[in-house]
Amino acid sequence: MAENERLTRRYMSELLPIIGPDKDIMAPDVGTDEKNMAWMIDTYSVNAGFSVPGVVTGKPVVLGGSLGRNSATGDGVALCAVKALREIGADVFGARVGVIGFGKVGYYAAKAMEEAGMDVVAVGYVSGGYIGFDSLEQLRRYSLDNGSLNGFEGGERLSNNEILEMELDVLVPAALSDLITKDNASRVRSKIVVEGANSPTTTEADEILESNNVLVIPDILANAGGVIVSYFEWVQDNQNYFWSLEEVKGNLERVMDRSYSEVMEVGRIFKISRREAAWKVGVGRVLESHKLRGLYP
Repeated sequence: MAENERLTRRYMSELLPIIGPDKDIMAPDVGTDEKNMAWMIDTYSVNAGFSVPGVVTGKPVVLGGSLGRNSATGDGVALCAVKALREIGADVFGARVGVIGFGKVGYYAAKAMEEAGMDVVAVGYVSGGYIGFDSLEQLRRYSLDNGSLNGFEGGERLSNNEILEMELDVLVPAALSDLITKDNASRVRSKIVVEGANSPTTTEADEILESNNVLVIPDILANAGGVIVSYFEWVQDNQNYFWSLEEVKGNLERVMDRSYSEVMEVGRIFKISRREAAWKVGVGRVLESHKLRGLYP
């Protein structure tokens, strides 16, 4: 812990000239959490001579963090899963779900999908996966207490590749990149893949999934919830006015719903995949902004 703090503070001190609440704003990701963000805000604020909560997001609520930030990425994944199921005419209630990755994204995604009425039947972790467990909370408590799911005896053990190949309504790859590749994509039997991780599907695998009529909700859309609520946190810090959890979740749902609908419509009009549609929407916004602003000097 002490070494982590020293490393975090030193790293932040090197970044001081190029970051700030109106420049570049950081948020936690793999290997970092709200403790790191707390050290970062303190390091920056000590050098500034006053508290600057808006310099990072994902920090503890007591330091200006936002309610709902920890679960935001997973909440966004669940919202996309609900939209995708409805789009293909499948029932949300009772939909069979497999989640590979049970960290900050996978756990909260699984929890939110379960609250929406889906049945999370399989959970994968870096050490392997499980089916037949009593509850997500049982898995969560064990992983927090032991640092992994190694030795867990409350379910049937299976590999992550076996989860990948299960007959599911929704598969959520929420671990690291390159989980679905050209070598295993043809064995994916889920109707929908909602990408909780960044780049969990390779380009070759993407083509295979599309040819097999698997609906892929790409990472650029599906896991945007964390960034969206980080923006909400920055807005709250700058206003020094903080929202209720219901307000945060309601605003997140509205943004995700609008984005999903826009990507779906672009995909339908141009007859392209959701990934291509999401890129087209994003790049199109940048292009339009450049045209409107022009070039100077």
